[in-house]
Amino acid sequence: MKNTPLTEKHIALGARMAEFAGYNMPISYAGIKEEHQQVRNKVGVFDVSHMGEFVVRGKEALQLVQKITTNDASKLEIGDAQYSCFPNEQGGIVDDCLVYRLPEDMCAEGEQAFMLVVNASNIDKDWAWANRHNEFDTRLINISDQTALLAVQGPLAADALQPLTAVDLQGLKYYTFTKGTFAGIDNVLISATGYTGAGGFELYVDASRAAELWDAVFEAGKAHDIQPIGLGARDTLRLEMGYCLYGNDIDDNTSPIEAGLGWITKTKKGDFISRDAFARQREEGVSRKLVGFVLPEERRVPRHDYPIEDEQGREIGKVTSGTMSPSLDYPIGMGYVQKAFAEPGTAIFVVAGKKRLEATVARPPFYKG
Repeated sequence: MKNTPLTEKHIALGARMAEFAGYNMPISYAGIKEEHQQVRNKVGVFDVSHMGEFVVRGKEALQLVQKITTNDASKLEIGDAQYSCFPNEQGGIVDDCLVYRLPEDMCAEGEQAFMLVVNASNIDKDWAWANRHNEFDTRLINISDQTALLAVQGPLAADALQPLTAVDLQGLKYYTFTKGTFAGIDNVLISATGYTGAGGFELYVDASRAAELWDAVFEAGKAHDIQPIGLGARDTLRLEMGYCLYGNDIDDNTSPIEAGLGWITKTKKGDFISRDAFARQREEGVSRKLVGFVLPEERRVPRHDYPIEDEQGREIGKVTSGTMSPSLDYPIGMGYVQKAFAEPGTAIFVVAGKKRLEATVARPPFYKG
């Protein structure tokens, strides 16, 4: 297993560690439910340094990003970020990603620069994919091993972090970022993004300064009861918001149109991989859709790959993600079902062994705050 620059910090804090995407990662510290509520109500810190980061820099950087992603990167001003995905030639998803439009002080004259942030489990696959399609006057730089990433999430995140920087954190709009000095460390990328729905920031820093940043964040956050948070709560938090997890809810065989990601699939922006297929799906419709569902009368959790049936017992789909919602105190899930059963309010049944769990299709986010 690989380690992040903060692995020793997690072990010293008594985290329950496990392998995730090839890395030795903290799953929980105090417990998933407690950590979940900490982020929803206060502020918590995730080590997500296992994520991958690629810089795209050159005269035709935009052309490459436009070809390999579904969203329209031409809309990005310097300091903007957007959610997107890499489509494959079969109309599936290679990975989902964040696209950052970087400052031009990183470029020679006439160049542009972007950063693509990808899932840890897909770094090698994504790197090969991007290079395979780079037929432009631009270059790709893999900075994943040199970059650490902290996600400081929760309603008190700005208050906890503000003493560490002159950047006005409250004034940083959602899905924008800036580069500045943070905790005395230069060139930290401070991004108003996250995967929890609780607000907060993601801090990209040189891996050699990660432990220093971690210590400074926890020292500054003491007054707000800041706590370390593991990947277990990261999963329950994202699922309450209906955010997709690659490998569960989306993969090489799922279309972004099926997955409810039509809003990041801009078929009018010009040519990109599988654009025609997505335009056709948008026009003709798809046979299955990713839906959310709730089980307010049940206690058993729906698990990945559990069959989904209609009232007559006919299989109509499969569960992709499920959990006991710590905020709602009942099970929630996501899964693909035939289009006819995708309307909110539709009764469906999740098959858990010999038991059929009664569920209702519901539009995420499940937790409205």
